[in-house]
Amino acid sequence: MEYKYSLFSPMELRLYRVATSRHKKTLFYKAYELVKPERADITPFKNKHKSQRCFILGGGPSLRKIDPAPLKSEITFGVNGVFLIFDWLGFQPTYYTVEDWFVYEDRFDDIRKLVTRPQCFFPVQFSTAAFDRENHHYFRAFFEYDEHPRWPDFSRNAAKFIWSGGTITYVCMQLAFYMGFESVYLVGMDHNYSKPGRVKTKGTEWISQGDDPNHFHPDYFGKGYRWHDPKVDRMELAYKKAKKYFEADGRKIYNATIGGCLEVFKRVDYNTLF
Repeated sequence: MEYKYSLFSPMELRLYRVATSRHKKTLFYKAYELVKPERADITPFKNKHKSQRCFILGGGPSLRKIDPAPLKSEITFGVNGVFLIFDWLGFQPTYYTVEDWFVYEDRFDDIRKLVTRPQCFFPVQFSTAAFDRENHHYFRAFFEYDEHPRWPDFSRNAAKFIWSGGTITYVCMQLAFYMGFESVYLVGMDHNYSKPGRVKTKGTEWISQGDDPNHFHPDYFGKGYRWHDPKVDRMELAYKKAKKYFEADGRKIYNATIGGCLEVFKRVDYNTLF
């Protein structure tokens, strides 16, 4: 498995390892979904925003090209290091989420101290007495990639679990689906990464040795911070799955990013949305 924080109990992990074929793994996940109750801290958000719209703020440099003022009165999702630009935004997002354990571990104190207003969503594996806050809510996170028979899967019931898709924005899309949003607009989703020259590499783990050129702030994954090989092709598989589920339910995801390389979703002009 490609994740550090196991969701499974020791007994469940043994059963998972016995399920060597794709068919058996599919049955394992179906059984897991049936026996696990919905998480009580997630259920209050079901259809909370039915027929409304929201904005997911990506981490790309293009985010700084927009006028953020209109977003202050919108429902927004912020991710990872968005707290670095709270002053520039002029507000804290409605919702905030992290799924990457590098971000969780390296930005532990920043998240606790700076992300004070949003309702926050994290994998239940991140829940500790030191991290928990009244505005922290925890979902079951599956971090499998190639091992899951239908990867990337998409959860229509975030109170049961949420699938990782190689990007935190995929988690936001599953939360937005559960919350009932009719339209989802993506901003700052450049979908384009370059490996800086000053990076230490250890497998899929990258450790920055200088400023981060791939995000809206040089300290996002700046010197000393860890991040994973982005694998844009894997992200696209997840985005296509999200598009499929939204459109099958009569809903839409739009790309309102200025520039960038994400062409999975229909593009709209950010400035015409307000």
